[in-house]
Amino acid sequence: MITSTLVAAEAQIPAPTVEWSLVTPLLILGGVAVAGVLVEAFAPRRGRFVLQALLAAGGIVAALAETVRIYLDLGAVDGPVLGRGTAAVEGSLAVDGPAVVTWGMLLLFGLLSVGLFADRRLEGGLSSFTGRAADVPGSNDETQAVAVKLEHTEVFPLAMFALGGMLLFATSNDLLTMFVALEVMSLPLYIMCGLARRRRLLSQEASLKYFLLGAFSSVFFLYGVALAYGYAGGFALSDIDAAVSERTGSENLLLASIALIGVGMFFKIGAVPFHSWTPDVYQGAPTPVTAFMSAGTKAAAFIAFLRVFFVAYGDAAWDWRPTVWVIAAVTMVVGSLVAIAQTDVKRMLAYSSVAHAGFLLVALAGAYVGEEGRITSVSAILFYLFVYGVASIGAFAIVMLVRDGGGETTHLARWAGLGRESPLLAGAFALFMLSFAGIPLTAGFIGKWGVFSAAWSGGYWSLAVLGVAASAVAAYFYVRVIVLMFFTEPVGDGPTVALPSVMTTVVIAAAAAATVILGVVPGPVLDLAQHAGTFVR
Repeated sequence: MITSTLVAAEAQIPAPTVEWSLVTPLLILGGVAVAGVLVEAFAPRRGRFVLQALLAAGGIVAALAETVRIYLDLGAVDGPVLGRGTAAVEGSLAVDGPAVVTWGMLLLFGLLSVGLFADRRLEGGLSSFTGRAADVPGSNDETQAVAVKLEHTEVFPLAMFALGGMLLFATSNDLLTMFVALEVMSLPLYIMCGLARRRRLLSQEASLKYFLLGAFSSVFFLYGVALAYGYAGGFALSDIDAAVSERTGSENLLLASIALIGVGMFFKIGAVPFHSWTPDVYQGAPTPVTAFMSAGTKAAAFIAFLRVFFVAYGDAAWDWRPTVWVIAAVTMVVGSLVAIAQTDVKRMLAYSSVAHAGFLLVALAGAYVGEEGRITSVSAILFYLFVYGVASIGAFAIVMLVRDGGGETTHLARWAGLGRESPLLAGAFALFMLSFAGIPLTAGFIGKWGVFSAAWSGGYWSLAVLGVAASAVAAYFYVRVIVLMFFTEPVGDGPTVALPSVMTTVVIAAAAAATVILGVVPGPVLDLAQHAGTFVR
């Protein structure tokens, strides 16, 4: 009796529909990550590092090729924008223009980051990651692990899981899927932040802080998801949009869900006052992981932020936009001012990241809808995320190479005279600093012009003016580093520049070339961002 009832019930439940051809980049990254775990279990230790690096890089290239195919298949390639896109996997994913362009951007960031992960020349034939994380720093066990050249090759599958979570986070079309993606993205990063070969205690402290604060922010996000479900009766962004449009539920429930989900999003992008993790984690994490986080996490979180607030809560813009305006202003000011007081290069870049989160929020707060119904802020933010991410990865790649004795030297005083020691590296770092400052003929100038123009077009001219003023303040500490490298006498013997591997050299060269080319000829990438259109509902 019971068995027949269950069979009848199963017969009435339709099988879920999965559009496999639209989610192949996610499937490839997931498969590569699982394959990496199997390599760890069964492959001999000797040669495992190279195998994992090749597997990760190959998987990213394959996923990138599939992303290009999906982009071309969205339709209306010859028109002003891509096709409207479609909801896939029972509506849990939105494969639209912004999602696919973000996939391509994140995969490029991942490929550059894997090149930094794979550098083994800086530590005497070993990577930047500790050989055995369980060993007490400075103990005999750690010394033995270094002597036999143990390495944590697990970082490659962990990076693939994190990258897959980023892609899923940026394309999630319901809040429950978004929460799962948030955890898939975050948990591997918590682990990788504590695996630095040098300054292990600082690295482990950074990992613990990131984990605890990240757990708190996830709880806020999840509570907001629960309240949104109570308000709309569903997790889908379209269901929430319909409920907000009709205003059928409790106003207090709506505002509470917006606030709590906003807290989780603001934490991930590093906006004030939820930015306290940023300087500590950026400083303590292995520098390749810092580069990966600075570009990938911010890009994925911002696109998810846009999707939730433009699609689900778009008709409640007058409820959330004033708060975003205030947070954008405070984030720009705090990030720019506090960065001036930093004496550590990685902490300075961390507060620079905070300031850039504020600049990006300027476009979100002043979202402008054109005559065709397109939100021009989306294209401005997509372009800004790309140029910032490329310059950030390039800057941290150079941080890996400036050394003093046993390891990296990140104190600004030790960077004095770097231009004399290595003019090319110092010149590349100066280029990235100028791009961060938004100096003309660099990609950063075009990016800032785009986000400030979007805010101005949306009527938020005061926020755009404040952003320009904050950029002028931020230019001080960027130029200060350039003066230190080229016009200041070195302390003692000055810094030592390690000979980079081929991968790191390619990463720096590619980042520098992109920063210059997109500053002089930004048209193709701007057109790509503008062509992405808006989010599917």
